[in-house]
Amino acid sequence: MKTRLFIEPIQNWSIYKGRPLMISGPCSAETEKQVMDTAFQLAALNKVDVFRAGIWKARTRPNAFEGVGSEGLKWLKLVKQETGLPVGTEVATQKHVYEAIKFGVDVLWIGARTSANPFAMQEIADALQGTDVMVFVKNPVNPDLELWIGAIERIYAAGIKHLGAIHRGFSTYEKTAFRNQPKWQVPIELRMRIPDLPMLCDPSHIGGARPYLFEIAQKAMDLNFDGLMLESHPDPDNAWSDKNQQITPQGLKELLDRLVLRQVVSHDSRFLDILGELRVQIDLFDDQLIDLMEQRMQVSETIGKYKKENNITILQNHRWEEIIRKVTAKGQDKGLSAEFVDQLFKAIHLESINRQMNVMNAKG
Repeated sequence: MKTRLFIEPIQNWSIYKGRPLMISGPCSAETEKQVMDTAFQLAALNKVDVFRAGIWKARTRPNAFEGVGSEGLKWLKLVKQETGLPVGTEVATQKHVYEAIKFGVDVLWIGARTSANPFAMQEIADALQGTDVMVFVKNPVNPDLELWIGAIERIYAAGIKHLGAIHRGFSTYEKTAFRNQPKWQVPIELRMRIPDLPMLCDPSHIGGARPYLFEIAQKAMDLNFDGLMLESHPDPDNAWSDKNQQITPQGLKELLDRLVLRQVVSHDSRFLDILGELRVQIDLFDDQLIDLMEQRMQVSETIGKYKKENNITILQNHRWEEIIRKVTAKGQDKGLSAEFVDQLFKAIHLESINRQMNVMNAKG
């Protein structure tokens, strides 16, 4: 079900000069010199649309650097005066909103910890009433699409029409290569639910390390994201926060120069004919998959009947472990990632359990 919000198209935003919209700057504003040095280097690239710097930093552990506070807003104002770049920062409270707007900040975004809290979101929305600032909402820390949409709707209800979303990945207990799991299907579903919503990607927070930034940025462009937010610092190894995920302005230039920007549509008749034929094949395979799933679930229901007759529990851990081990190995032999196979068969297993549960608890 689509959510209809009358959001100003990103092509009409004053900060938009073309795809990708590029927001960059240090994770944290540390000193006036560091902010100005970074801003001048980024402005010289002629590839950055908005200069960003964290003024208030929500830190996971106490005693970490939590930002310079409102003093840093003076530095952002100076960046705007000296370079002509619009400036942006993250806000997490009503006070942050009032302070940022007072100093002429052009772009605000709301972080993952804040977007997960409806009370905080409503307070920020109330503070935004009557302003024309541009606002982006990052995804909540957990992959809850409804929570993300709800946060966006609160800001929209405050009268903000220059409104977009930022995909920064999702927290996970498991150790993975990336700092936060992309779970690309979540922003894809958000775009389907709110088709006109401008969407940026934050490779810095997804990857958490420089070697992953290009890969993530390219994937975002291939998925037709409107822009990127990448953290840049003149001396990343000595940054006061998140040093591993920041790149130098020169590194940013090299990354952007490598990006391949593909067209959204094509009018080439030969291409469209071939694509149409391939999509027909995909549709046939999808039909076959659904038929196979129906047959598999029928067998699961039969198993449920036998378990009920013999008073056996539904969940058989040794059997499940055997299945996941076998299909993961077979999937890898077929070129399928272990993560994909794991998620697919967990979903199948859950549906199978639900079918058996219905059978075993049916009356009569």
